[in-house]
Amino acid sequence: MQSAQIRTTLFEKLIENGFSTNAAEISTLGAVLLAYILITIILFWVSRKIVIGFFTRISKRTKSTLDDILLQHKIPKLLSYFPAIFLLHKLIPELFEKQDWIENIFEALTVIVALALVRALLKSLRDYLKTLKSFKDKPIDSYIQVIMIVLWFIGGIVILSIITGTEVGTFLTTLGALSAVLLFVFKDTILGFVASVQITINDTVRIGDWISMPNNNADGTVMKISLSTVQIQNFDNTITSIPTYKLISDSFINWRGMSESSGRRIKRSLLIKVSSIRFLKEEEIEPLKKINLMEGVIHEKDADIKSYNAASKIDKSLLINGRNLTNIGLFRSYTEAYLHQHPMVNKEMTLMCRQLAPTPQGVPIEVYVFSKDKVWENYEHIVADIFDHLLASTQYFHLECFELSPVIPLSNV
Repeated sequence: MQSAQIRTTLFEKLIENGFSTNAAEISTLGAVLLAYILITIILFWVSRKIVIGFFTRISKRTKSTLDDILLQHKIPKLLSYFPAIFLLHKLIPELFEKQDWIENIFEALTVIVALALVRALLKSLRDYLKTLKSFKDKPIDSYIQVIMIVLWFIGGIVILSIITGTEVGTFLTTLGALSAVLLFVFKDTILGFVASVQITINDTVRIGDWISMPNNNADGTVMKISLSTVQIQNFDNTITSIPTYKLISDSFINWRGMSESSGRRIKRSLLIKVSSIRFLKEEEIEPLKKINLMEGVIHEKDADIKSYNAASKIDKSLLINGRNLTNIGLFRSYTEAYLHQHPMVNKEMTLMCRQLAPTPQGVPIEVYVFSKDKVWENYEHIVADIFDHLLASTQYFHLECFELSPVIPLSNV
């Protein structure tokens, strides 16, 4: 039986039972509308049960995580809206004698639900790609956001066009006139999109990279790259958010090269007091030969120096004449020998101990090596162990490290 016949029959029954014409029309309209809504709710409930049940059975039978992600983002629930909307779209206009504005509302509602479905599908795709190893370090959020902005923009134009009954081309013409305003409003979004593309093409930053941006108080791991912001988890577990385009416009340090290399650099100096540096006498050299790492080194250097001085007929009654062993020179040789035998120093990378230009605080003896372990905590332990040993070793070479003397107030003098 057609809906018109149902309304006519119900209307006649109400008239027969003493209802006035207006009351019968209103009652008929309300009853039929309520019946349609109940039927729609039942249809929505049934379709949701069927669709969700189907997806649930599929997800249990497969090992893929994609179907689980689809369920998590409520894709089946969104799909179950369409039969109910379709039914209302067919029934309600007939009830109101096919008024155009009602059809426009349902068409706009269909577009909104379709956009919500596409948004959920894109989020599901994003989460699924993040489970793949090849996409874990890619800024997928940025691309999903760009696609969604475009879709919402197109969807908004279509919805306004449907509701107002205006051609889409008219809206586009109006938006063309407002392009300057739109560019100003979406400036950061556009800059972020361009930055995301450049970051991906040039591979300057990945999710999981350790970067440092002192100007933005950021020093930690990149957690998320979106269209507008980059989230960095600092080492104190605070989160710093910076605009995406700043990764293009500002300078920063990316420590990925260190992470991917076979060692982490140790570059630190000991400051030796100039007043403690001197030539070594024979009686001072002999005790140093007892140091395991120095016996061969001292024999070789001492023989070379004595051979040169003898050949050059150097008067060694004065220590400064000719070539001599110095305590700082032997300390450098000892430091290199110690680093060569250290188990946590990478011998395949640069390994040296060098003397830098003197400073007001003394002569820097710099250790420049790479540790095998790149984990921050372990790295700090390795550095501390090396310099604990070197600091304690200086006294055997009659050297002193620089130490700032305390300032004594004049009142205490």
